[in-house]
Amino acid sequence: METDDELKHFALHGAEPLPEAQDAGFVENAGARIAWYAYGAGNPVVLLHGGLGHSGNWGYQVPALVEAGYRTILIDSRGHGRSTRDAQPYSYELMVSDVLAVLDTLNVPEAAFVGWSDGACTALILGQRAPERVAGVFFFACNMHPDGAKPFVPTPVIDRCFSRHRADYEAISATPGEFDAFVAAVSEMQRTQPNYCADDLAQIAVRVVVAIGEHDEFIKREHAVWLAETIPDAELIVLPNVSHFAPLQRPALFNGVIERFAGTAFESSR
Repeated sequence: METDDELKHFALHGAEPLPEAQDAGFVENAGARIAWYAYGAGNPVVLLHGGLGHSGNWGYQVPALVEAGYRTILIDSRGHGRSTRDAQPYSYELMVSDVLAVLDTLNVPEAAFVGWSDGACTALILGQRAPERVAGVFFFACNMHPDGAKPFVPTPVIDRCFSRHRADYEAISATPGEFDAFVAAVSEMQRTQPNYCADDLAQIAVRVVVAIGEHDEFIKREHAVWLAETIPDAELIVLPNVSHFAPLQRPALFNGVIERFAGTAFESSR
C-alpha cells in the first residue's frame, strides 16, 4: 500500500494484517485486562494507537520497525481491541498505568514511544510521570489541552475511519455490542482531558518530537507549534500531504520519520 489518502482501502480492509507475534498475552491492571503483542528484537519501541482504534491499525509500521532492528511492542488501550475495561471513567493516567503494567510484565526498563492521537497523550504523560522508563516520545496528532482541538467537522475520510473502527470493534472486542457506549465514554475523556498548562509541559524532561499532519482534521496547527515551543528541547515536524491518519495514508513517509526518531531517542538516552 503506497497511499490511501481517502482511507478507501482502510474502510474496506483495514490496515495491512499484522505479522504473527513472537509473544503476546494479557496483563491484569486496575480492573481491566490489557492485551499486548511483541515482535522482533533490539531496542524496544512501543506503539500506542488512537482513540476507538486498536493495535491492528499499526499494520504498516510493525514490519518496517522490525526490519530496522527494533523490538516492537503493541498495546490495546483499555476497552479497545482485545483489552477489556470496567465501569471506571476513562483517563489518560489510567492508561499510563496500563502501559507501565505491560512494560513491567515484559521486563522492559526503558522504551521509545510512538503515540498516535490518544496514544500520544498517554505516551507524553508517561514521559512526565516516569521519565526513567521513556527514551523518547513521538507525539503525533494530539492535543495536551482542550483548546488545542478543532471543532468537530465530519468528512468522508473521518466517516470511513469510524466505520472501520465500528466493524473491528464488533469483530474483536470482548463486548461487541457496546460500541456506542464505548464511543461515548472515550469521547467524554477527550472532551476534558488532558488539561496541561505551560508549567506542566515545561517539566517534561524526555526527548519529544511533536508531529502533525499538514491537513489534520482534529488538532490545531498552532497548538502543535505551542507544544514544541513549550516542551524543553522538543522538535516540531509537519508531515506534508497527510491528515490525522498519516500512518494509514502514507505509510512510507510515516515509517521513515518514526525510524529516525527511534534511532535518535536511543542515542540520546545513552
